[in-house]
Amino acid sequence: MSLPPSSGPNDESSPRDDHSLDWNAMIGGEPRADTPPGASAPMPAAAPQPQSRREARQAAQRTHDLDEHLTAAPVKGGRSARRAEFGVVEVETKPKRGAWGCLIALLVVIGLLVAAFFLVQGPFNDFMARFQPAADYEGSGTGEVTFMITEGDTGTTIATGLHEQGITASFDAFYDLVVATSPAPVFHPGAYTMAEKMSSRAALDALLDPANRLESTFVIPEGTAAPEALERAAEGTGIPLADLQAAAADYGAYGLPAEATGVEGFLFPATYTFDPGATATQVIQTMVDRTFQALTSAGVDPANYWNTIILASIVQREAGSDQNDFPKIARVFQNRLDQGMNLQSDATVAYGTGNTHTVWTTDEERADASNLYNTYANPGLPVGPIGNPGDVAIAAAQTPADGPWLFFVPINLDTGETVFSETVDQHDAAVQQLQDWCRASDENAARCE
Repeated sequence: MSLPPSSGPNDESSPRDDHSLDWNAMIGGEPRADTPPGASAPMPAAAPQPQSRREARQAAQRTHDLDEHLTAAPVKGGRSARRAEFGVVEVETKPKRGAWGCLIALLVVIGLLVAAFFLVQGPFNDFMARFQPAADYEGSGTGEVTFMITEGDTGTTIATGLHEQGITASFDAFYDLVVATSPAPVFHPGAYTMAEKMSSRAALDALLDPANRLESTFVIPEGTAAPEALERAAEGTGIPLADLQAAAADYGAYGLPAEATGVEGFLFPATYTFDPGATATQVIQTMVDRTFQALTSAGVDPANYWNTIILASIVQREAGSDQNDFPKIARVFQNRLDQGMNLQSDATVAYGTGNTHTVWTTDEERADASNLYNTYANPGLPVGPIGNPGDVAIAAAQTPADGPWLFFVPINLDTGETVFSETVDQHDAAVQQLQDWCRASDENAARCE
């Protein structure tokens, strides 16, 4: 997730310059009022950390191994063992406790249990939730979805992608199945015919069935940067990556806007199938033509292709899963442009650092004006697109929603719910909602790091 736009320390046009917000500020807690300046806050007592499913499995295996060792090799000798050989049984004796002593001890235990219940109820519930069966669908699913496996994808990567595309009900259901399968499954790069809402078992079987692999087919997801798009095209078509990269370097051959310095932004995200023998140039031209089709359908004037693609690429990377928010996010950025405010998009900063798979940035990166994609330190749109936007993002950039908003921030990373604000105070209140969500559980906190 990226840092939502906010007023920066050097943004003179912002409503309040002292309310610049970065991600660390949003999720970080306030220092305790009783902590002297310059002193470190006292460290809380360490609490048992909930185990992930993998940690639980590993711990269980270690316990099992230890039990087998103890059963197979009992300790011999010792006084008790020698006495047992002669039929002597030792009985531990304890001093008797009076009725009042027992009652007091019982009340103390009850008090401790009650206190412990209220103190650890939340963490205990989080802990127990980790041992509930992972959400899973039943059956082989419905409809048709094309799923892409690329070179180097792991079980973790594939489990994440399946869940994000709505193929499986959860990451854990598929990942746990892969881990438990022996011998370990071997996944081959390529595009596969899948369905929506498949059980983890059905999804795994489909990916391991060569009959489901589509020949000369590849998928470009929305927001994918050009280097990865070319890799996917090479894996799906069998065309050497070097050939596709060379064809892309000749970007002037595809009718791109005069401002373009590469094919970035014009490799349209979609599922492509080519006949055997297709050339690298034909593949790239097909993707570029599909982008022009999307621009035309959205009613974009050819003279505005370049700026529209840039803005659409930012909206694509900044938006969550709710496509209804795309026009609102486009409006936020357009309002900031109209008012002379810096866009302050972490997605653009990350792209300029070469991190095309993330939108996380550091204070130093956001302060680096030499990064021409840095919309914190530089005004206006960045020097080029930061990925390849889809139909919804292009339409949003062409026709933003009506609204006065200057800020936006997601307040629930599960649902993608986003709050749009006009003032810094409203934005601060929304950021507090995000902080509350991040602190609601250990799992949420990990996603906010």
